[in-house]
Amino acid sequence: MALPSDPFILLSFVNTKLRDEFESLEKFCEITGENKEKIEKTLENIGYFYDKDSNSFK
Repeated sequence: MALPSDPFILLSFVNTKLRDEFESLEKFCEITGENKEKIEKTLENIGYFYDKDSNSFK
């Protein structure tokens, strides 16, 4: 799966997947083979951090 390269589109894409299909960021990365640290770093660079309780980047 190719993730969007634009960080704001990535934010929307990942949050949608987390809301609709996956119970956690870890499960999303495990199933899709994506790099969790890379996603977190990219989204941290635009001020968003993963919140386990809401299962989304805020």
